[in-house]
Amino acid sequence: MTWDSFIFFAIPAFALWAGGAWTAWKKRPLPTYLLTAAGLLVYFAFILGLWLSLERPPLRTMGETRLWYALFLPTAGLIVYSRWRYPWILAFSTILAGVFTTINLVNPDIHNKTLMPALQSVWFIPHVIVYIFAYAMLGMASLTAFYGIYRYKKGQEIHSVFAITDQLIKIGYVFLTFGLLFGALWAKEAWGHYWTWDPKETWAFITWLGYLVYLHHKYNHKEKKPLQSFIIVGIAFVLLLICWFGVNYLPTAQMSVHTYSG
Repeated sequence: MTWDSFIFFAIPAFALWAGGAWTAWKKRPLPTYLLTAAGLLVYFAFILGLWLSLERPPLRTMGETRLWYALFLPTAGLIVYSRWRYPWILAFSTILAGVFTTINLVNPDIHNKTLMPALQSVWFIPHVIVYIFAYAMLGMASLTAFYGIYRYKKGQEIHSVFAITDQLIKIGYVFLTFGLLFGALWAKEAWGHYWTWDPKETWAFITWLGYLVYLHHKYNHKEKKPLQSFIIVGIAFVLLLICWFGVNYLPTAQMSVHTYSG
């Protein structure tokens, strides 16, 4: 499997996801499940083929992580849809997955078999996959939070949207925590230290604290101030984006041990 084959998997997968989103709006659950799941299988088939071709997990470059994010977004959307039957969830997740897929089609990162020693740890794969799934769940939570703010501005009921946001954050926060723990174990094996306050590590911890602030606020106010909770979720998501790729543009990140361009 080569990167040139991606378009032959990406377009059918996106078409299936779009079909699933459309049938969700038409209130037809069974076709929604079948189409979305089929799209996930097609997309994962490329990831698996690329994995075998590279002889390593496709988790090194930003383009490779976008593959997983585009896979996990419809997965999270389908999970939310199966629980609450909100059709717009699948529409949003499909659009976002399409954005990440388009970026990879237009401007893919370099893919090769090279895997530097630091990335050959047994903790590398679980750390990255757990983190990307956490990002997908928290990204979906941010979408529902922004939707909740929109409904609030329109004078509409928002507590049902808040319930979805809260559940997504709880799931995402658990995976985020495991991602931090796996990362510490990986760092110990790769560089001899569990934690060095590297820029990437620092922003990961800041992101973790951002969602902890949300949980603390929600616990103390007993869901009586959902609008404030939505705003906190939005701020936490900005921190997540900085941690994911924004930190790479900081001057201090040039000396980071998390730079793998060499």
